[in-house]
Amino acid sequence: MTTIDSTSAGRRPIARAISAVQDRSGRLLALRFVSILWLLIATFCYFAAAAPNFATVANLRAMLAGASVTWLVAIGTTFVMILGNFDLSVGSMFTLSGVVFGELLVSAGLPAVPAILLTLLVCASIGAVLLGLPVGRFKISFLIVTLGAQLLIIGMVNVISNTKTVSIADPLVARIGFGDTFGIPNLVLVMVATLGIAHFVLNHTLFGRDVFAIGGNIAAARLSGIRVDRTIVTVYAISALAAAAGGIVQVSRISAASPLVGQTILFDAVAAVLLGGTSFSGGSGSVVGTAVGVLFLSTLSNGLGFMGVASYWQQIVTGVIVVLAGIAERIQRAGLVSSWRRRRVRAAELAATGSGQARPPYDTARR
Repeated sequence: MTTIDSTSAGRRPIARAISAVQDRSGRLLALRFVSILWLLIATFCYFAAAAPNFATVANLRAMLAGASVTWLVAIGTTFVMILGNFDLSVGSMFTLSGVVFGELLVSAGLPAVPAILLTLLVCASIGAVLLGLPVGRFKISFLIVTLGAQLLIIGMVNVISNTKTVSIADPLVARIGFGDTFGIPNLVLVMVATLGIAHFVLNHTLFGRDVFAIGGNIAAARLSGIRVDRTIVTVYAISALAAAAGGIVQVSRISAASPLVGQTILFDAVAAVLLGGTSFSGGSGSVVGTAVGVLFLSTLSNGLGFMGVASYWQQIVTGVIVVLAGIAERIQRAGLVSSWRRRRVRAAELAATGSGQARPPYDTARR
């Protein structure tokens, strides 16, 4: 005699409903990406028409070089925010990497390449051990962990640097910040390579799938067999690695390792990530959208500078735009939640009908 598993039969409509909600989330992300892309195009065209020197090759090169630091840090921040977490220590990690890099070059006398690799390794290890392990393994709130880490790393920066700026005169470091390869600025090549790697990892690997799954529903991710602890540790290591890369690029651009840089890099990176469509609640996002968000903020800041707008007004305009992006994300997310609730009720009704049970009462379904 054949036995029908009513539990499995009941799960199929629910699985279809969840899949439908995920598809809708992807459509909302695509909508937000297209919106910020059109906003970038419109902003660029406006400043190109209003300021004669805005669209020159020299200014575009300078604008991209200026965006490179935020670009790198924001890509790492995207991983953390898709995970549904937040990293308050990004700015201090950014500063620490520059100081460590400068000490390895000047005090230790290492060549540029080993100094770069060692700096990246040190910062990634700090991110994994100091941030990832407490959050992932010991389940401590990421706000508490990253806030404490921020203060700790700032102290490390002051101890290592003795609060002094160190000049860097290495030719390879200068080539990173100002050199070209086949007529393309090296910083642009670094930006494109970083974006390509991050996009591949997030969208074409099992690790990327796990990051999205944990950000969407960490309890369901655990039940499905995902190594949540390991994924969280790896994501914080990636965030620290990206911040370290940004710090090294900053050193190459200013030819100095300073303990005073990085105060606003966290806010710039988060603004770009939110504008790019990544959800603050996790489970949805795109590094390509983040890249467009960085370009939009860079274009806006550069264009307002050409128009003679004071820097504090630029900050006000940027802040208003980010708040509006947050409101739009909230409205879209509320629509998604309402749709998910309707589909959940409908799936429960179908499951009850298919297993020969009575339909659930209205009050139960509404809950």
